[in-house]
Amino acid sequence: MATKLVRHGKARSYRRNPPPLLPPQFAREVCLELQDNSFLQKSAVEFFGLRSTHRDPNPTAARLLEQFETQNRPLFSLMDVRLARQYDGSDVRVTLQAGNVVGAIPLFSPTSGMLDYGLVIQPRFPWPGIGPMLAEMGWRIAPTPLKLPLLKRSERKVPPWVISCMVLARLKALLESLSRRFELVNENRTAPRGTVRWSQYATQYLARGQFLSVPCTFPDLRDDRLLVGAIRYSLEKQRSALESQREHGGFVHQLISFCNELLRRVQNNPPFLPSPNTLASWLQRPLRIQHFREGLQAIEWTIEDRGLAGVSDLEGIPWRMPMEQFFEAWVETVFRSVAREIGAELRVGRRRQTVHPINWEPSYLGSQKALIPDIWLEWGSTTLIVDAKYKRHWDELEDNPWGSIEEMVREQHRNDLFQVLAYANLARTARVIVCLAYPCTPHTWERMIRRNRVLHKAEISTSGRSIALWLTAIPMATAVDKIRAPLLAELHSAVA
Repeated sequence: MATKLVRHGKARSYRRNPPPLLPPQFAREVCLELQDNSFLQKSAVEFFGLRSTHRDPNPTAARLLEQFETQNRPLFSLMDVRLARQYDGSDVRVTLQAGNVVGAIPLFSPTSGMLDYGLVIQPRFPWPGIGPMLAEMGWRIAPTPLKLPLLKRSERKVPPWVISCMVLARLKALLESLSRRFELVNENRTAPRGTVRWSQYATQYLARGQFLSVPCTFPDLRDDRLLVGAIRYSLEKQRSALESQREHGGFVHQLISFCNELLRRVQNNPPFLPSPNTLASWLQRPLRIQHFREGLQAIEWTIEDRGLAGVSDLEGIPWRMPMEQFFEAWVETVFRSVAREIGAELRVGRRRQTVHPINWEPSYLGSQKALIPDIWLEWGSTTLIVDAKYKRHWDELEDNPWGSIEEMVREQHRNDLFQVLAYANLARTARVIVCLAYPCTPHTWERMIRRNRVLHKAEISTSGRSIALWLTAIPMATAVDKIRAPLLAELHSAVA
């Protein structure tokens, strides 16, 4: 039924039930997700949503894909991702090849120019296994937040303890970098100091016979109580979050202990929840060091309940973690335990303890400047050199004959062998063992133990001495004492 309304001599008709409002149209948000060292192939037409808007969408898809690659080339490089474009005659396709970096970043859209797209690279070894390894390594390697705009998705697949690990490390560094400052203090003292508030002393204390309560105002060198209070607030909130994650394993208990240790250092200051204006004023202080800025950022994340970016619905922090460095640290942890058992001296490339310079003539024409083995153990007349390779090679070598393995994998494996054999020439002991270590799953490692194939061994005789070549796999997320046992048995038999 309609109602007529007369205005300026004209009759207009309005329905009692107006048509419903259409929901606003938001920009498309697309998130590409794959595992490290894997491939992802998608139709560019589907990726950019062109199927229903163009009669022949392939030319438009090709132009958008080229622009997408150009806009995001630095971001792809940051995540060790290679993008390739293909056309099979009927469809334009985009292929992404992930390397050894995991994380999540925003990507520019070629249509809006905004960060409407995202890229998530998950570790191929699950987080529940990576957690105990992080704790065993002393949290030396952890996800690193990136100075990029927030991704429009936060990660629920990444456990919350991962960001707690990052926050606690930053708060510890912030506490250690804090400098004391002079503050005006109002305090009752037994003797005058600074400015004495005589009228208050006469009316409130002297009249009551409290002769030794002298109200004073004076400058005193103290810690920044508000900032320390904000640190305490953040630590208490992180501890509360970690308490609800105890089922993830013993490493969460270690994180809780670490948090309690930091809380003991700030227990004399009451907790303080800073406002955004207060955080901004702290950032404007002169002589801000990196630990100070990162610590304030960790406080902000805690207050706003930020999570790592990924594939869920909330905004999250862009982050990355090089799995090659992670695996090298894990192999170092395993062989550090081996070194303690056999009494060997351990040197690691991470600390630049194994650097052997290459002297070029003239020096400016040289390429690689040094050989840097990952791990170097030396005891008695034996040297063990270990090179950690975060690749899929072990599964390929274990499950397939050499002739059926792809040529690219075989070429990479040859390069690994040549590299570790070059390291053998650096040793000066009579017996030299060089070892390539690849990652594997705990299931694969248990199968190797049952088949007595933890090591693949070869012998090379040269210049009056022999070089033992070992290929082995180090399981991701198995106790260190279980991993070192077969390695120790092989070492004892090799040097007997």
